[in-house]
Amino acid sequence: MNRIEEKMALLKEKKEKALITYMTAGLPDMEGTKALIKAQEEAGVDVIELGIPFSDPIADGPVIQDASYRSICLGTNVTKVFQAMQEIREEGVNLPIIFMMYYNTILHYGIEAFAAKCKETGVDGLIVPDLPFEEQEELQDALKEQEGAILIQLVSPVSKERIPVILEDARGFVYCVSAMGVTGQAGTFHKEVTAYLSEVKQISKIPVMMGFGIRTPKDITPMKDIIDGAIVGTHFMQLLEEHHYSVDAAKQYCSDFKAGLK
Repeated sequence: MNRIEEKMALLKEKKEKALITYMTAGLPDMEGTKALIKAQEEAGVDVIELGIPFSDPIADGPVIQDASYRSICLGTNVTKVFQAMQEIREEGVNLPIIFMMYYNTILHYGIEAFAAKCKETGVDGLIVPDLPFEEQEELQDALKEQEGAILIQLVSPVSKERIPVILEDARGFVYCVSAMGVTGQAGTFHKEVTAYLSEVKQISKIPVMMGFGIRTPKDITPMKDIIDGAIVGTHFMQLLEEHHYSVDAAKQYCSDFKAGLK
């Protein structure tokens, strides 16, 4: 098991829901990113999605698109993020960290070299929203050879009959997209979200996480008996921006949210 799977097993044992946050790497700068990661670990966040800035983030809404653009303008690239990962692991951060990114970045880096670098720097997982399940074999093979990072699978309300196939060998957790379209839709969930999540939960052998549009623990109250945790992205990025990337504000929000899940 890697860190993600160990964390999921521990949460199941403690009968706790997971809190997964998203933040864009390189904001307010790389040292600030590292400080925010440490603050979230202290606040009880279970997993962090670290967004790798990309010029065409097609799965993301305006807030994360803007964050990605601003990070790129600051000079952020995947090589620098790998360096920051290595540094925080050397500094004792043991929190599971997933790169949320687009496939072109991996292709440009080189698939095998990228998988090896993930292993070397302590990246625990990847979420690649523009890589369809049917085209994952090359990346999956490279990751499995390294026995390091795992590829997190996404499903949506329109996945339907593909869900059992997508989840057959899935690891870590399944990322359930709760709304159609891009990220950051403020709790505007798909009209049949409960039935869809129930179907995924029935099929999945791994924890089920709900993302897209979540702001507070109350947003997932109707689904609390189905899902195993929540993913907060756009709202967390807005909060960071409003508070000028304050470590204290991030820590307070995360600790309050985690308490609310209990």
